[in-house]
Amino acid sequence: MEIELLLGIGLVLFSTKALSLLTRRLHLPQVVGALMAGVLLGPAVFNFIEPTEAIGQLAEIGVLLLLFSAGMETDFTKLKKSIGSSTLIASFGVILSVVGGFGVAVLLLGFSMEAFFIGVIIASASTSITVEALHEIGKMKSPAGTAIMGASVVDDILGIVILAVVIGMSMGGVSVSSIGITLLRILAFFIFAVLCGYCINKAFNYMYGKMGRRQWFSIFALAFCFLMAYLAEQFGLASITGAYIAGIAFCNTRCVEQLETDTSVLSTTFFTPLFLANIGLHASFTGLTMWHILFSAGLLLVAIFGKIFGCGLAARLSGFKNRESLQIGVGLMARGDITFIVASKGIVHGLFNEELFSSIIIVVLVTVLIAPILLSVAFGKGETAAEVKA
Repeated sequence: MEIELLLGIGLVLFSTKALSLLTRRLHLPQVVGALMAGVLLGPAVFNFIEPTEAIGQLAEIGVLLLLFSAGMETDFTKLKKSIGSSTLIASFGVILSVVGGFGVAVLLLGFSMEAFFIGVIIASASTSITVEALHEIGKMKSPAGTAIMGASVVDDILGIVILAVVIGMSMGGVSVSSIGITLLRILAFFIFAVLCGYCINKAFNYMYGKMGRRQWFSIFALAFCFLMAYLAEQFGLASITGAYIAGIAFCNTRCVEQLETDTSVLSTTFFTPLFLANIGLHASFTGLTMWHILFSAGLLLVAIFGKIFGCGLAARLSGFKNRESLQIGVGLMARGDITFIVASKGIVHGLFNEELFSSIIIVVLVTVLIAPILLSVAFGKGETAAEVKA
């Protein structure tokens, strides 16, 4: 183990908690303080810590644990009822974001495949930050919270399909068969996940009824989480989708409170601070020109309003109230890990200029910083949960 990793972890854990307590005193979401800790520690400001592969891998575990916890807190009955509205919400948000991102890119880059691909990058939402913010204000099981999580799964699927189509076009065309294969792989994963989840749910309920609380329940649950995350990647989906579905398998089991408690301790004390800080560590503003700033500003406006208006409008058409529609739009506004994954795929296939990556980082950083604040405002201080324990 590199000795610098120990220093980095120590600085991250101390600074994320210290700044989280400060932002809480300022009546801001604590997640904002943790994100700012990464910005201050990283190359953007003091350059105490470089973003390394080791920290990135630990941060990825933090993301999986967040989504696993979100799955366990999901109201499965509400989720089933909101599948139709979640699909509509995600579709509107993706379409408006792709069109908006493409429009901005055409103005500055001209009509090209690269311009279209930039729209695809901006369309990909990431709810990891939203999940942490919803945890903090106690709204994971609210109608808006359930819709956000359902729409995020659909958003992931749409992003994967669009990405496969665009890459196919760049390699000389796309066929119906290639799209069909992608859709069949996604369908196969969900069928497999549902069957596994049903068996796991029944098994844990049976064992809990026979033995009562056992520590190894949590160990096996975490093992299932990571295995499903791995399989999701193998089937062409994001690992966070597998982790979220794994959590849903336990959401109505008799041992879910024990699993939530054990996972929360592991996540909040170590992995989640590393995940939040790691986003800030990737912030870098060197080499930015006025052109990059204008490009970033245009993409940022699309990233914010594409989801707020697109998802919000679809939510309103689905029967949600105005305030709930705003909450859903804001909840799907943040960009993050999926955005980076799509961008990196574009670089590999020659669809995206690596020099523009700094603009994507700015969009991600700003959206993850303001999303928790806007989400807290959208729900209203009077609706928040009890004061979060330090």
